[in-house]
Amino acid sequence: MCDSTTTEGAGTLRKDTVVLIECNIDDMTGEALGDALVRILEAGALDAWFTPIQMKKNRPATMLSVLSRPTDAERLSEMILRLTTTLGVRWRKVERRIAERRIETVETAWGPVRVKTKLVRGEIIGAKPEFDDCARIARERGLTLAQVTREIERVSSISRHPKALP
Repeated sequence: MCDSTTTEGAGTLRKDTVVLIECNIDDMTGEALGDALVRILEAGALDAWFTPIQMKKNRPATMLSVLSRPTDAERLSEMILRLTTTLGVRWRKVERRIAERRIETVETAWGPVRVKTKLVRGEIIGAKPEFDDCARIARERGLTLAQVTREIERVSSISRHPKALP
């Protein structure tokens, strides 16, 4: 059972409880850290990231942070222990608020592109073309990412919502 509370309805922010799992690592290569992060995300983590830190004796190190559903915390914690050199993990439950998201598909001269729109209490706060779609088009057409993004913003609803521009 997911330990979460969801608030829905027009003009509200959704909220839930997730688990933040963390550990400190001072003896892994960048390649090994990157591989562990990819595998943790593929295993169902909601998000995962690295933060540079200092450990005892001023050793540079990396803190691995993983955001997880409560039902996945045990499994992902064990995975971290298996994939990294850390000797232990810590975790805590955290609450989060989630803005409403809408994804629309915009037809362009280059084909369909997804655009993600962020709303807070029904007001459009931000919109952005999906990076993967823009990067794919830029590679296929020999364009820069900036050229593709500008054109998609021009032909989509992003340009009609001044607050939506990044």
